[in-house]
Amino acid sequence: MNPIVEAIITGILTGGVYALMASGLTLVFGVMDIINVGQGALVILGAYLSYYLQQNFHVDLFLGLLITLPVMFVLGLLIEWFFIRPIKRDRTMLSILVTYGVALIIEGILNLIFTANNVKLQAWYVTASIDIGGFYLSYIYVFGFLLAVVLLGALYFLLYRTKFGFSVRAAMENRTAAELIGINVERVSAITFGIGIALAAAGGMAFGATNAFNAGSSYDLISRLLAIIIFGGMGSLSGALIAALSMLVVEDITSFVWSPVWASTVFFVLLVVILLVRPQGLFGQAEGRKQ
Repeated sequence: MNPIVEAIITGILTGGVYALMASGLTLVFGVMDIINVGQGALVILGAYLSYYLQQNFHVDLFLGLLITLPVMFVLGLLIEWFFIRPIKRDRTMLSILVTYGVALIIEGILNLIFTANNVKLQAWYVTASIDIGGFYLSYIYVFGFLLAVVLLGALYFLLYRTKFGFSVRAAMENRTAAELIGINVERVSAITFGIGIALAAAGGMAFGATNAFNAGSSYDLISRLLAIIIFGGMGSLSGALIAALSMLVVEDITSFVWSPVWASTVFFVLLVVILLVRPQGLFGQAEGRKQ
């Protein structure tokens, strides 16, 4: 198989997982005007939860999501209740400081429990590969992409086919108007934040199965996730998906054609160029959301 085609396939499959992680970040911003810079640390926490279940109870990585998703959802509700809800003014700016503090707390706890050594999730589908025209692709990339498709599809159904989804979209469009028609915006915000953190757990499992990680891995991860949602447009789920796929495909092609050292650099250069032409990102709104 042509190496360029291989790079595109790998980029698309990996990009789906990044889209899953970034979707929670952009969803929370769209509803709450909150920039959750702790999302990277929460993704790593999700990876460690899968690691803990696997090492101590021999739970399969995908079956473990039946435990980690609800746990992370509840954690999201608690974070929103104790740290986010008290912010009444300058929410966007103050949320950066608050969620960064949450990230530091999580990182400290993970370092205390698991140390700073790198770990990686293990399963038969992590090491086994499928032969595609002479190109050997690990099953975990395929399974991780399918997981992203299923969860993002479920998120789309929730947002566009349910009453709760109508409430979320109304709050994203105009919080004040949503409150005037009887929507409990605080409750919608809390549930949305919980969903965003639960998606981090799923993304963390897929990330941890394809990358060695430790508590400090969150810093590189959050820079990528923020770049994705800025590229796609803050608050746009479709933008996050397209940006994630584009980012990973560009990186993989650059790694093959040029050098892995320049892979991330090329994407960030592309990001700057696009923002110079379209500051709101690919699918972002030119004007701020109505309050």
